[in-house]
Amino acid sequence: MELSRIIISELLDQHIVWLRECEGPRAFAIVIGIFEATSINRHVKGEESPRPLTHDLLCHVIEALGGALEDVVINNLEDHTYFASLRIRRDGELIEVDARPSDAIALAVHSKPALPIYVDDSVLEQVANA
Repeated sequence: MELSRIIISELLDQHIVWLRECEGPRAFAIVIGIFEATSINRHVKGEESPRPLTHDLLCHVIEALGGALEDVVINNLEDHTYFASLRIRRDGELIEVDARPSDAIALAVHSKPALPIYVDDSVLEQVANA
């Protein structure tokens, strides 16, 4: 999947990221918080912060501990809530860490180059039938 659009609303407390299949027709939206939305938007626009912000910090911590963020996976949808995992490679081992999709997407776009964003087929099937 790829990040296709970010909607930051100044009037409502709902901010949205749209994910679209890289080589397919499926797409869906996830409602996220303002901090994650502005963090994603800042990096998409190439704006740098003079000091590391939360998502920058997490990327630096993963690297300092000998890990490499490999990709992110949106792996579940339950009661209108999405779930995700960060997949970190360290010493040949793949470690999965539970994350909010908004944070996972933010980390994917913060990485250089941007990391793959995967979505389980079961999630795509649920949003297609919603």
